[in-house]
Amino acid sequence: MRQEEALDLLIALNSGLPGMCSIHANSAREAIVKLCTLPLLAGENVGHAFVLPTVASCVDVVVHTAKDGTGHRRVREVVAVPGRVEGDVVEVADLFTTRGGRLVRADGYPPHQERFEWAGLDLPSLLAHDGGL
Repeated sequence: MRQEEALDLLIALNSGLPGMCSIHANSAREAIVKLCTLPLLAGENVGHAFVLPTVASCVDVVVHTAKDGTGHRRVREVVAVPGRVEGDVVEVADLFTTRGGRLVRADGYPPHQERFEWAGLDLPSLLAHDGGL
């Protein structure tokens, strides 16, 4: 996502269609902020009152990758989006985070387990592995 096409993604996700995208950001949290900002480029009729709760309810997981010292992309963090907005901030819960150069399981848990089941994913099993994604 780079511009106002983010609105099309949110509308599709909000109607129940599964989807994913890539977005350039320095962290998973910054990716959420950017996804909340880009749809506003679509015009004056789109505002935070629609975008923030839509992102909070439609996005399940954000995976942040970055290049390591050897130039290879590695997963740096994975966050869940529990569906809540506090003020103007979409809340996130850490699923996996990098500690000591290693991806480790944090205490967060994504909402909407049924969405993962519909995709044929065993969420509890995936989350049980330390660095299992």
